[in-house]
This record gives sequence, C-alpha cells and structure tokens, in this order.
Amino acid sequence: MIILKTPREIALMASAGQIIAKVFLKAEQIIKPGLSTYELDKICEQIIRENLGSPTFLNYNGFPASVCLSVNDVLVHGIPSKKIILKEGDIVSLDVGVTYKGYCADAARTYPVGKVTSLAKKLIEVTEESFFKAVALIKPGVSLGDISHAIQTHNEKHGYSLPRGYTGHGIGQNLHEDPIIPNVGLPNTGPTLKEGMCLAIEPMVAIGKPDTYVARDGWSVKMKDGKISSHYENTVVVTKNGYEILTLEKEVS
Repeated sequence: MIILKTPREIALMASAGQIIAKVFLKAEQIIKPGLSTYELDKICEQIIRENLGSPTFLNYNGFPASVCLSVNDVLVHGIPSKKIILKEGDIVSLDVGVTYKGYCADAARTYPVGKVTSLAKKLIEVTEESFFKAVALIKPGVSLGDISHAIQTHNEKHGYSLPRGYTGHGIGQNLHEDPIIPNVGLPNTGPTLKEGMCLAIEPMVAIGKPDTYVARDGWSVKMKDGKISSHYENTVVVTKNGYEILTLEKEVS
C-alpha cells in the first residue's frame, strides 16, 4: 500500500535529507587515493550522529556498516572494509540512509577517485542526467512507468545497461515502502503519482552487460563482466504542482 505523507512527515524527511547532503559534501572533500572504505564509513557515521540522525543501513537486515560503499564493478551494497583502499582512477558509489525522528531519507552519489578515465567520467554524468530527466516528469497524475522509461531510454541511448533486479522504492517511516520503482519501464503503466508520495529514485547503471551476482560477503552486488557501474539517487516528494528533491547538497545552509 502506498502511504501519502503529511507536511509534517515530509519536513522530518527533509531534515534527514539534509543530513545526507552534509555527508556528501564531506565525502566530496575527502575521497582520494589512499583512503579506505572503512575510514570513509566511519567519517560518514560521525556526521550523521553529530547531526542527531541515525544511520538507517546499520544492522538493516544484518548489514554491518553505516553506509554502502561500492567500488568500480560493485553495483550496490558494498561493505566498507579496511582492506579496500581507494586507488587513483577508481570510482566509488556512496549510498546513504538517514533516519531522523522516525523518518527516513535515502540518496547515493558516485565519485571519481583522483583522475579517472573519460569513460568513467561519462558514465557518472549520464547516470546523474538520467535521474534528472526522469524527475522532471514528476507531478500528480503521471504514471510511474513514465519515470522508469525516462531512466531507461537516456542510459540506453548512451549504450549503457540497467541491471533488472535492483530498483528504487517508496520511503517514509520505513526505508523501503511501496511502490517499487524499476529503472526500466513502459510509459502509461504502473501506479499514478499523487501529492504526498515520497520516492527514492535511483538509476543503477552498468557500462557493460547487465548481469550481476552477489559476492561471498552476502551483500556486494558485482557485475559479472567486471566492468564499472554507477549509482545516483535522491529522495523526492510529489508536490501539488510537481516535485521537491529532499537530498540535494545545494540545499544545505
């Protein structure tokens, strides 16, 4: 069941979103060769807690860290580790969930580590572009399939693929709520958007084939062909006339 959120609930989610924005601002400053994903996770957790939030992912279904850190061919759900040291030319996806006074926000970014190839840079850019092309369509009365279709067509136009098993989702008091938001779809299909719907929209994009597998750690989703992948996500609320993004960095005061 899709639960519409009240203005009070949306305000609390926006506060959670601004904590995530602070995490991203710090991450952009410190991500560089030589940093372990374990260290990055601890820094992110500190920012979340200093701002009176809690890391939603920590112990969620047994996940052992505060944020997901996925390097290169890891699509999503990468576990931070002292053994994973970022290197020049890597790309790393940082997926962050924050709970504030009982309400969640969720967002992700993919960052270059030092100087990266033009191929990697373009993948990151196109993944982000596909998000914004999709959310530009959001307003009451639009079909969710239109959002999925916009993500799919923009990425496929550039020759990229979208692993089918991983999707966006509704969000609120729970990290994962209805509806499921695929990154592929047909126009004029799926639920109709209504004012007060809160959505975590997250293109997860591969430069090669879309096939994945789960690593031995039970969490890290890796590309079977070993090629790089990218992730971009924001928490979005459907408003009376359009939408509002709750997790954008530029909104931090």
